[in-house]
Amino acid sequence: MNKAELVSAVAEKSGQSAATVGSVLSAFEDTITSTVAAGGRVQIPGFLTFERAERAARTGRNPSTGAEIQIAAAKVPKVKVGKTFKDSVNK
Repeated sequence: MNKAELVSAVAEKSGQSAATVGSVLSAFEDTITSTVAAGGRVQIPGFLTFERAERAARTGRNPSTGAEIQIAAAKVPKVKVGKTFKDSVNK
């Protein structure tokens, strides 16, 4: 399911217009992105948790040449699946 299909499905289930659902979904994405980028955490109990993690610098290998390369430290987004969501998928 892509974003347009998600907007249509939510609009149908909620009785709202696709334009309204699209703007709410965009606001939801923007809020999560800005919160996590600032180092915060967004938790939707039983569904998903979004947070930022730190990845340490490390040594890797260039797959073409086999030469060692240094991979810089990075801040990466992290998403954890909640128990309720996980259980419903495993039914």
